[in-house]
Amino acid sequence: MASQKNTQIIRWTVILSSFIIVALILWNTYDFFQKFKHEERAKMEILAKAYERFSSASLNTDISLEAKIIGNNHNIPMIITNEKDSITEWANLDTLKVKKKNYLTKQLFIMKSQNKPINVSYKGESLKQYIFYRDSDLLTKLKYYPIALILILLLFASVIYLFFKSNKVAEQNKLWTGMAKETAHQIGTPLSSLLGWIEILRLENTNENTIKEIENDVTRLNTIAERFSKIGSIPELKEQNVVAATSTSFEYLKLRSSKQVIFKFDSSKKEIYAKINLQLFSWVIENLVKNAIDAMEGKGKIALAITENEKNVTITINDTGKGIPKNLQHKIFTPGFTTKKRGWGLGLSLAKRIIEDYHNGKITVLKSELGKGTTFAITLKKQLTD
Repeated sequence: MASQKNTQIIRWTVILSSFIIVALILWNTYDFFQKFKHEERAKMEILAKAYERFSSASLNTDISLEAKIIGNNHNIPMIITNEKDSITEWANLDTLKVKKKNYLTKQLFIMKSQNKPINVSYKGESLKQYIFYRDSDLLTKLKYYPIALILILLLFASVIYLFFKSNKVAEQNKLWTGMAKETAHQIGTPLSSLLGWIEILRLENTNENTIKEIENDVTRLNTIAERFSKIGSIPELKEQNVVAATSTSFEYLKLRSSKQVIFKFDSSKKEIYAKINLQLFSWVIENLVKNAIDAMEGKGKIALAITENEKNVTITINDTGKGIPKNLQHKIFTPGFTTKKRGWGLGLSLAKRIIEDYHNGKITVLKSELGKGTTFAITLKKQLTD
């Protein structure tokens, strides 16, 4: 217990440390972005001064430094306009796109939204010019870097969440498997005693019909024990008559249910074969029929039909119960989910696992209407016979 607690402390320490590190990287990136932006602004102000001196210099003035400053601007896109907002010059823009109509106008609009213009005043001239510029490609990439980092952080958090969730599910599965196998083991002892008592009843000339019914229930208990013992292990699939297997389970519950429940069984053929595990498949049928009886509160009609096509066999179980709300239909196969006052919510989740994971089939809610009932459908791959 202490070891598990220490593991959790270490796990959460690593997670929190990771988040703190990412937060620090984000802050440093933002700080660097702001400094870089200020530097670009300073460069453009120096460039504006160079334009002023270059344009107002006399023939004898050395303007080599100004010319070098102007010529060294290779990465900051810029547009120069006059007081009437007419474009007079541009630099560091796509030379092919510049030829397109309204390209420069759109770029000017972007530059106005990103940075304040820099005034260029020329000595002896009343007209002024303005330098508009936008962030360099490097600064633009840097601006989106925190977003990419946040996405990585979210991905990292999602991976951690899924990892913990899968671990929790694995632990739960291990717990249920252990409980199931222990239950099967515990049932085995009284079963052996019951078989002995049946023989004693025969020796005492007890009514054979009574003994037969007791034997049926003992056989039933033995089947349940076998089902529990198979949980957690890969079951063996054998070619079986699906119609006969389904009918046996259906009839067993019919004999032990209220007379107010009408049972109807229909099949397109008497023999349709598929590879199934008889004990687990029967458990699924019984579970769905029991759920139908519960949904009808012991009064109504259950219709089970078996149909086939070239590849598949389909078993539909329809009841006249209260139905399942649409917003809950996608949750009913989730472990632990139940609408009943009693129960652990494992029946349908185990049924789904047995059909889909072990039998490579499919189990779905075919349709359901509130106050009218629900139809479940099981689809299995048909075994072709000679």
